[in-house]
Amino acid sequence: MEDRGGGVAVEPGAGPAAPTLERPESARGRLQRLRARLARSNTAIGNALLALLSRGGLGEEDWEEVEDTLLASDLGVEATEELVASLRRQVAVDGTSDPVQVKQWLHDDLLALVDPSMDRRIAASRTDGLPAVILVVGVNGTGKTTTVGKLARVLVAEDKDVLLGAADTFRAAAADQLQTWGERVGVPAVRSDQEGADPASVAYEATKAGIEMESDVVIVDTAGRLHTKRGLMDELGKIKRVVEKLAPVGEVLLVLDATTGQNGMRQAEEFAREVAITGIVLTKMDGTAKGGIVVNVQRKLGVPVKLIGLGEGPDDLAPFDPEAFVSAIVG
Repeated sequence: MEDRGGGVAVEPGAGPAAPTLERPESARGRLQRLRARLARSNTAIGNALLALLSRGGLGEEDWEEVEDTLLASDLGVEATEELVASLRRQVAVDGTSDPVQVKQWLHDDLLALVDPSMDRRIAASRTDGLPAVILVVGVNGTGKTTTVGKLARVLVAEDKDVLLGAADTFRAAAADQLQTWGERVGVPAVRSDQEGADPASVAYEATKAGIEMESDVVIVDTAGRLHTKRGLMDELGKIKRVVEKLAPVGEVLLVLDATTGQNGMRQAEEFAREVAITGIVLTKMDGTAKGGIVVNVQRKLGVPVKLIGLGEGPDDLAPFDPEAFVSAIVG
């Protein structure tokens, strides 16, 4: 353990007796595997819509059923109204109920709503001799610390030199958890040996260590703060200000549980008011998730979904691919 003052230390990613380091799965491999899983979990939405739209001679009740199906997927009222209006126009003009044609319309309209033009790259490269700094924020229970560990694996798979900062000092197990994630892939973690230490201080020391070790990227885990507690929210701004005395924060990722629906949306909006969110990580996009939240959260915050988590495995986090996502829903 290398003490860096103030009770903060760098814990090496692998000790003398450490087992063979794991080699994380590449993004390409993840996408192929996760796309199949996403398709299995979302086909109910796509099948229901296609069954409705392919009936022919659709009346008002049928269109209301289409609308209800989309709203149930957490697409949001505005996006649902736009999508239904577009589909109604195309059905009226073309006059067809051919399932192949209807499927293409649904695919194209959904893809436009997901917006493939958004920049979904993660800022994880050194700039002007300084490491990229990523802050990861979110409320308790969204899988935030686990997401930090999984993101480290994504970046290690891209041959990035990663350092972790355990600035969630209010949850006793968070630093241990993060350190364990790092050890599995040889990534060091900076943590405090004092319970309840100042999170901004730990984030500062992590950034300082990242500069000294010439890391490509420093990922800072922050406390799972409750969005109703002002003081905790204000602390996010303090962490960002302190880190930026050393290096710019290039990315602030908000972790959201995809299953929480409107409650998750309220959390997202509150965080966005406090700190400049640059991207969303949606966790638990499994069989219980509602895919429409991708569109909903992007519209509300004006920032892209950059990563999705589709399971409990260490490599079940992948870059978000709009085309793969929509194809999985429509089938």
